[in-house]
Amino acid sequence: MNVKILNYGSLNIDYVYKVSHFVKPGETLASASLETFSGGKGANQSTALARAGANVSHGGKVGKDGLFLKEKLQKDNANATHIQESSSTNGHACIQVDEKGQNAIILFPGSNKEITKEEIDNALKDFNKGDYLLLQNEINLVEYLIEEGHKRDLIVCLNPAPMGKEVLSYPLHLVDCLIVNETEAKALAHKKDYKEALDALEKLYPKTELILTIGDEGVLYRYNGQKISVAAHQVTVVDTTGAGDTFIGYYLAAKIEGQDAQKCLEFATKASALCVSKQGAQESIPTKDEVLKI
Repeated sequence: MNVKILNYGSLNIDYVYKVSHFVKPGETLASASLETFSGGKGANQSTALARAGANVSHGGKVGKDGLFLKEKLQKDNANATHIQESSSTNGHACIQVDEKGQNAIILFPGSNKEITKEEIDNALKDFNKGDYLLLQNEINLVEYLIEEGHKRDLIVCLNPAPMGKEVLSYPLHLVDCLIVNETEAKALAHKKDYKEALDALEKLYPKTELILTIGDEGVLYRYNGQKISVAAHQVTVVDTTGAGDTFIGYYLAAKIEGQDAQKCLEFATKASALCVSKQGAQESIPTKDEVLKI
């Protein structure tokens, strides 16, 4: 059976500023460089899925200045049928990258927040029971997407980034796979320690596959009594932008292929390591062949 995945998410234009340190309140800081990349958590994850060999369709909306984002996904063999066009400004991100490769991001949602229920319903018609629905939190109507995906017996996967208080009102009990980082886990569980947060989330959502990424320490996994810990691959970090998105795309692609959780996590960890060794978001996402060589 050819399992399909609908990734309903953002498409951003990323403006990346190289800085000595993140700008402080009241400070004016000159950047060493400015580069423009294709981005958006949704588009990044679709790119990762496509490069990992998954049958992925992207759902979302681009502005008048973002049509090239749709074209780039198509070049990676992602289906762009469900990307609608808006007459307003596309979503974009202003990204500071410091000398250690860490990033700080400001998002402008633009057309990403103009998605309609009718557009969602039309997209969901092309997917069947057992197919996947992947979501992030850079678009509107996430709650509606979770509910409708569940009604159609799709496997609903959520990466609640960027984390906002609205996520606490989402029907998270309907999510089949929840992928979070330390900050998101602690906010969802109201805990100060990420390990305590993971324990709490496991109790709150016993039927949900939980994946907690912890940066250069690796990843923790909980599901149905199974506990897995996978260490991160140690590489020279150039830019962490897109690392989490790469991990998610490669993890789900491996899962759809039928790999067990351990192998999926290891595969995704290798992919994210390759990602952080290059600059940019989509541009730094490796191909499957590159990951298999590690």
